[in-house]
Amino acid sequence: MLQIQHYFPQLTETQLQQLRALGTLYTEWNAKINVISRKDIGNLYEHHVLHSLSIARFIHFRPGTEVLDVGTGGGFPGVPLAIMFPEVRFKLIDSIGKKIKVAAAVAESVGLKNVQLEQLRAEDEHGRYDFVVSRAAMSMSDLVKLVRKNISKHQQNAMPNGIICLKGGDLQAELKPFGRSVELTGLSTWFSEEFFQTKQLIYLPV
Repeated sequence: MLQIQHYFPQLTETQLQQLRALGTLYTEWNAKINVISRKDIGNLYEHHVLHSLSIARFIHFRPGTEVLDVGTGGGFPGVPLAIMFPEVRFKLIDSIGKKIKVAAAVAESVGLKNVQLEQLRAEDEHGRYDFVVSRAAMSMSDLVKLVRKNISKHQQNAMPNGIICLKGGDLQAELKPFGRSVELTGLSTWFSEEFFQTKQLIYLPV
């Protein structure tokens, strides 16, 4: 939590309370339904919450923005982003029902009013959104094929609508089909922890 306060000093007391609650909630739920590796639950704030919030360092979503989180798992990056942007509407989808159950319970427990959750595959989602976000749910080419239909033509943010994806490792081959249209940012640009040295944010305007 101290890391998050360090990198996001503008957080309100309500947001801090919501973020603090995530530690207990995810630890309790993870003991029942495994949505985070048992070995990694101790790193929840750095590896999952702060990692998700790197999107908030890249873009400040304007109030009224619509965001779709594809393959949200237990609620990442959608739940931390919904805490960060209370005036932005988020829809979190995942094909695995028990993961959506955990994300929904966590969102309800911290009082998030700007989140909709549904057990759904990306190909079956037909809504339109300003941005699609995802955390290493699938290859970039597969993701683009599935969600291109979901990107709204109406622009309301400083950046063009598109896809924002968090991934790690060598992405050169995976991103080659997109040429210069794709923008890559190393998360070590914003965060000093060793975990972020190999992590990247991909932005593809659509």
